[in-house]
Amino acid sequence: MVQGHLDSRSDQALVKPLLYYTDHYTVPLPEGHKFPMEKYALLRAELERDGRFAFAPAPEASAEVIALAHDAEYVRSFLDGTLDRGILRRIGFPWSEALVRRTLASVGGTLAATDVALERGWGGTLAGGTHHAFRAEGSGFCVFNDIAIAIQSLRKRGIVRRAAVIDLDVHQGDGTAQIFQDDEKVMTLSMHGSNNFPFRKQRSRIDVELADGTGDEEYRNQLSEVLPRVWDAGPEVVFYQAGVDALATDSLGRLALTPAGIAARDRMVIEAARRHGAPFVVTLGGGYSKPIMATVMAHATTYRTAATVFNAGP
Repeated sequence: MVQGHLDSRSDQALVKPLLYYTDHYTVPLPEGHKFPMEKYALLRAELERDGRFAFAPAPEASAEVIALAHDAEYVRSFLDGTLDRGILRRIGFPWSEALVRRTLASVGGTLAATDVALERGWGGTLAGGTHHAFRAEGSGFCVFNDIAIAIQSLRKRGIVRRAAVIDLDVHQGDGTAQIFQDDEKVMTLSMHGSNNFPFRKQRSRIDVELADGTGDEEYRNQLSEVLPRVWDAGPEVVFYQAGVDALATDSLGRLALTPAGIAARDRMVIEAARRHGAPFVVTLGGGYSKPIMATVMAHATTYRTAATVFNAGP
């Protein structure tokens, strides 16, 4: 837990929002690999220019904490490099020690950001949102499901019983849905492209499937219709998977949102979260725009919006 409890909004405004990063780990990928690993360092550099954020390297999560949401044998085999090759292919990364370290830090960053949110109202990590990781296997560039792990860690510690995940990545949060499919105390909302990966969808508590080419207005209307149901579930902590691959410039997205549309989406979610009052945790998600700076700037807008909303006066 972060020390030094902040008792009021005015106190919070005096403290720079703290964001955790993982770009101090470099994962070797084959030439031409479609995962934009460089976006993490570019995002931190972009936000550092603001002068309004503090940054810390993400700590590595332990295998024991990860196993709160994942099969222990799956965790062990990934960590020691004996994971089934078929699962590695579905994950999409070649195994390496660097991948292990970076994966542990990605989970650890979300855990640390969650503790900050408990203390300050909101917390953020410049990684995470790895929502395609199932209980016993990974998929789609996701090894471990950091949000599910954070929720189970909070419950193990007796801090919360009810949680919510607002997943606005263009790809369904299928791993998160599967992990919590029989858990009525976790509200999972996934708003995603109907014709996009994963092609075998899971069942979230709320699924909103969008047609190819959906633009800003329709997206906003759909989100405003379902978002109140998240708060009706009474979550004691809320995780925001803020993927920006719904942008029209995204090479894997198939939707047609503008940067202004992404910014409006973020403000709608974040302002509602502040009104609800539960600790709010922001993670990254997908983003594959070309040029890459379209992804970086959209991600940066999410954190800037959170800082503005949560540090505003009463």
